[in-house]
Amino acid sequence: MSAALGFAGILLALLSSGALVISGFRQRDHERRDKQALRLPVLGLLVGALVAMGALELALLTNDFSVSYVAAHHARSTPLVYAIATAWAALEGSIVLWGLVLAAFTFAMYHRDRLNDPVWRFAMATMGIISLFFFGMMATIANPFEVCTAVFEGRCVETSANVFASSVALLDGPGPNPLLQNHILMAVHPPVLYLGYVGFAVPFSYAIGTLLAGGSGAAWLERTRRWTLTAWIFLTAGIVLGALWSYAVLNWGGYWAWDPVENASFLPWLAGTAFLHSSVVERRRGMLRTWNVALVIATFELTILGTFLTRSGVVASVHSFTQSAVGPAILMFLIGSSLAAFGLFAARAHLITQSPRIESLASREGVFLLNNLLLTVFAFAVLAGTIYPMLLEAFTGDQVSVGRPFFDAVASPISYVLLLAIGIGPVTPYRVASVEIMSRRLLIPAQLGLAAGAISVLFGRREFSVVVIIMLATFVVSVIVRRFIELVRARPEPLLDSASRVLVGDPGFWGGQISHIGVAVLALGLTVSSALGTQVSGVLEVGESLSIEEFTLTNVGVFDRTSPSKVSQGVALELRRNGAAVDFLEPHLSRFNGQGSVVGTPGIHVDITGDVYASINALDGADGSVGLDVWRYPYLFVMWLGALVIVLGGSFSTVARRRSRRGVAAVPAS
Repeated sequence: MSAALGFAGILLALLSSGALVISGFRQRDHERRDKQALRLPVLGLLVGALVAMGALELALLTNDFSVSYVAAHHARSTPLVYAIATAWAALEGSIVLWGLVLAAFTFAMYHRDRLNDPVWRFAMATMGIISLFFFGMMATIANPFEVCTAVFEGRCVETSANVFASSVALLDGPGPNPLLQNHILMAVHPPVLYLGYVGFAVPFSYAIGTLLAGGSGAAWLERTRRWTLTAWIFLTAGIVLGALWSYAVLNWGGYWAWDPVENASFLPWLAGTAFLHSSVVERRRGMLRTWNVALVIATFELTILGTFLTRSGVVASVHSFTQSAVGPAILMFLIGSSLAAFGLFAARAHLITQSPRIESLASREGVFLLNNLLLTVFAFAVLAGTIYPMLLEAFTGDQVSVGRPFFDAVASPISYVLLLAIGIGPVTPYRVASVEIMSRRLLIPAQLGLAAGAISVLFGRREFSVVVIIMLATFVVSVIVRRFIELVRARPEPLLDSASRVLVGDPGFWGGQISHIGVAVLALGLTVSSALGTQVSGVLEVGESLSIEEFTLTNVGVFDRTSPSKVSQGVALELRRNGAAVDFLEPHLSRFNGQGSVVGTPGIHVDITGDVYASINALDGADGSVGLDVWRYPYLFVMWLGALVIVLGGSFSTVARRRSRRGVAAVPAS
């Protein structure tokens, strides 16, 4: 039942995708007819995607082990939230989620855009092409609704794509990957990340639509501004949630390892961030038009690259799935779409209205150009470090590793200059910035930054990275706060009213500045916690203690716990700070039903001064001894706070823009 229903949904979405492509490219002489012609394909695409995902969830929640996907990735004992999340915890299901998000964005594009012009039609057709590929995979090589036709030793060993074939149902399955049922963020992180990934298909489609229609100017940027911001917000939130999940689940003491698939999500973020900044210059000054089209194409193709790395199995990662025909198919789509998009760009770039040249590099346009240059170089370096080992192994058979030292060496200097540009940019005038204006606007923030660095040295900080980041973060925040205070004080209203009008009067600018403050805070927390972090290891018998800085962990005793889905064994650690008890940590090892591997879960104490992170590396239940790795990360919460502020800044820019359009007078920030 669920298999037939789900496959019918996939076929409906596939046929609707094809109809959307045909209808989008077909020329008509009446705009209303264009809108009506696309209505049924768009609706069919969304309904088909919803039916497919609903059928997959139905199969999981009703324990329909005749469906091979359920038999391979689900168990009766799986808790409800993880049973729901299992729908995207493996290869085929994750593509169903991708298709659902893509269908939702396509439906929203249909209803949100009021201009039924050729650009919109071609953009809808482009979304149809992307949908055609993904639902085509679901109908063939990544079919989540194949039925189990033969069972051996409690496993489904033969499947059939014919949903009406005679099927065999297992009594139970092995359950999801243990790492994917060990924390609630598994239910949140992938959907949020997909909203970011797939969301960038919208500005990409409008850029392609503009090229196909022979359009010029920045009209497509205005139409996609909210879409781009929305995608960027979700991608940022998805990356942050992924880092938090890694920190709380993977038991290795960190949150970012420059894993190839982590990099694959970071790459479109870098390109998308560059596009957000350069699009401001085009909207304001008509510059960087061809560059913006190239950037948005690159951002979309990098999301497809990330999809390939995650689902091809070419890299060993907790994120990646087993090798299958899906990997080569996505690689072919990546190559084909890149050649088609950049080929169209090369053929039609001359139709884009020529933009004026930058009058002076000492201007806001120059700072934006520097910002874009740095983000692009950063992206190229991360891309090279990510794919070089794979290319080398593919062509020579040699295996090399490009690890954290390389990426840290690249990231640090670029981050310093980026922070400096973030601080200078908001107060730099367009066209030409005079020395007098810049010195007046930057002198006090620069003095505050230098003072903060000097104070940190006086308090014993000698680490170069820490002192530099303290200075730069203080400088960035001071520049933005000083500019805000100037504009508020220049208005005649009461203080709170004036502050509200300044913020809402230019939400795009101030949302960006809130995010910039978040970047500075995140960089500060990341650098301080990493540079000043400490780590100790030891083996503790019952009653013995291990010290790290002002904290002491004492082995109170081991414990065993059994739940319907797993069996856990761990140790209770009493955490004392300067002799006073502050917490009990319970790091443990779990073995899930039907799974052979053991998953470690750390014990984490969080407070305003930093985290204590305890991980088990060995456990002897007989005598109660435990081997521990313990990390101390000072002020780590500052990093998470900065990440939250970044997302809030983007959200403010998107939401407050509606209010500003309803009549709030704009307050120019420059």
